Amino acid sequence: MSKSSSRWGFLVVVGVVGILLSGCGDDGAPDSSPRLAFVPNGADPFWDIARAGVMKAGKDFECQVEVKTPNGTEDQNRIIEDLVTLGFEGIAISPIDGKNQTQLINEACKSRFVLTHDSDAPDSDRICYIGMDNYEAGRLCGQLVKEAIPDGGEVMIFVGRLSQANSRLRRQGVIDELLGRPNDPTRYDKPGSVPREGKYVVLGTRTDGFDNAKAKANAEDALSSNPGIAAMVGLFAYNPPMILEALRGADKLGKVKVIGFDEQDATLQGIKDGIVHGTVVQDPYLYGYESIRVLAALVRGDRSLIPDGGFMNINGRQIRKDNVDHFWTELKARLAAAKN
Repeated sequence: MSKSSSRWGFLVVVGVVGILLSGCGDDGAPDSSPRLAFVPNGADPFWDIARAGVMKAGKDFECQVEVKTPNGTEDQNRIIEDLVTLGFEGIAISPIDGKNQTQLINEACKSRFVLTHDSDAPDSDRICYIGMDNYEAGRLCGQLVKEAIPDGGEVMIFVGRLSQANSRLRRQGVIDELLGRPNDPTRYDKPGSVPREGKYVVLGTRTDGFDNAKAKANAEDALSSNPGIAAMVGLFAYNPPMILEALRGADKLGKVKVIGFDEQDATLQGIKDGIVHGTVVQDPYLYGYESIRVLAALVRGDRSLIPDGGFMNINGRQIRKDNVDHFWTELKARLAAAKN
């Protein structure tokens, strides 16, 4: 037996004993408040918003909640293993590499309630996925690109990792929307290709490994290598702010259109200032809140909150100059309320 198998055998035994001792699972309510964990895919202000939702749900549903932030895939794997060992009854994960983490997630599912959020591992035994349809959200982003450069032009895409399902689907949605293709979430243009159709050319996709310095360097390199670039699209929360820094350094703010994802302050301020055309926002607050609400119910024996098809859709939204103030005010109010 391999070292990994021996460890997992031990974890499963510990997990089953933990469930029996705590009285949780499908058959009844726990003897004490559920211990639940929320695991994002890295450190980012986006996840601070999700944390506010986690903490609010912890109060509302009388749970012990913790947010465990990983530094890369290996660290996320270790966190998941540790949460099982420590007896957390429910775990919500945003997998960094869902395909290669499927076995790990399945092992955790043997003794714990596990769901995914933000990014899915659809082939795993997770109970459900909470988030938006990332392919459709990518198409929403593509619509913003077409608004920003209606006459067409060269477009570069920036993202942290393509190992995550959410980033692959967003990227493909952008490309398919720009090229006027029919919906097909299974389509995949390899990153080295240069998709073009009609008036739009997707020059490429630059990844940064969740590294802000590299994200900025990628944007700077794209600008110097492609003097005719018309639009830059950032698909992770920190990408638009790093693109703006690169444009500022190149004295091209407002000359190259910026389209983003998520709701970092710099992105929203850029929309107000007219240097970002728009952004597609998720609802990380609800990702956190709904993850805890569903897990708390499951631990207490209530399966009624599991959505049909295993997908709880939380729609994405397009934010432009005409609605950015309302959105930002709403976001600040949520964060303030979570602190009280």
